[in-house]
Amino acid sequence: MNAGSITDVAGIRVGHHDRLDDDAELGSGWATGTTVVLTPPGTVGAVDGRGGAPGTRETDLLDPSNSVRHVDAVVLTGGSAYGLAAADGVMTWLEQRGRGVAMDGGVVPIVPAAVIFDLPVGGWACRPTADFGYAAAESAGVEVAVGTVGAGVGARAGALKGGVGTASTVLDCGATVGALVVVNAAGEAFDTATGLPWMTEYQHEFGLVTPPADQIAAYADRHRELGPLNTTIAVVATDAALSPAGCRRVAVAAHDGLARTLRPCHTPLDGDTVFALATGAVEVPPDPTTPASMSPEVPLLTMVGAAAADCLARAVMVGVLAAEQAAGIPTYRDLLPGAVQQDMP
Repeated sequence: MNAGSITDVAGIRVGHHDRLDDDAELGSGWATGTTVVLTPPGTVGAVDGRGGAPGTRETDLLDPSNSVRHVDAVVLTGGSAYGLAAADGVMTWLEQRGRGVAMDGGVVPIVPAAVIFDLPVGGWACRPTADFGYAAAESAGVEVAVGTVGAGVGARAGALKGGVGTASTVLDCGATVGALVVVNAAGEAFDTATGLPWMTEYQHEFGLVTPPADQIAAYADRHRELGPLNTTIAVVATDAALSPAGCRRVAVAAHDGLARTLRPCHTPLDGDTVFALATGAVEVPPDPTTPASMSPEVPLLTMVGAAAADCLARAVMVGVLAAEQAAGIPTYRDLLPGAVQQDMP
């Protein structure tokens, strides 16, 4: 099925760059990458982090009380804190095109970033550099590859291979909402007692059926053998016009999508982080029934926030189900082939 894409929000583009050695085994060789979300000029941004050990860059700048309103790109990358260097390459790419805050003598691109901890999957010294960021920006377009690509190459989801997922929806008010996620969770995306998604509606949406008991048992056994690899990072976007504070509220609400699909999440040892972007291309009229004591933005934020959580939850499922094996980490299809009844997105 087609779950949609964050690039259904007009003006948003996504690019990936990664390196995966064909013969890489767990803990050796290259198995990492970078994903970039490019925004149209004038895009407002915000962020909300719920994990206890985030790896981020320029997130303080996105506080609604601070001066800079607009975001030129968001970087999601492997490499733990080392991988933040990928944002340098995105800044260079944007500077060459005149994007950024205009200053005397040039521009300063605004490029927040967040990382996943994937160092044990590939070689510890094999991590994204500025060249990864530049190449990801250069490749950006409206077609979004999912699964084991970009920042999802070294990602895991509990006992299974994680990856990049995306989804979107259109609201009754005419606004579009989309999500992009890199699923690298310590928690499981599937119930170890059933081998199926925690939310039963996703079982039907993604065409899954209860797998044989021996496959469920093998999945549960592998889960108990593994140590945690942490942090799921995401971007949600809308074309609705929102304030920086409104964007922050959408980022907060979007985290519910992680809580619905990954258990546990938001732990003290992960860095779960969600960025929110609003391009402002669609002006939604205020609801005239909104009480005068309340911000006129509240009804819109309620709709967009709920949709962002739904899109992020579906994107998590896409990322895990579309993942291909890397560094010897099995996929959902590998461990639970009896659950898959149709082609995944």
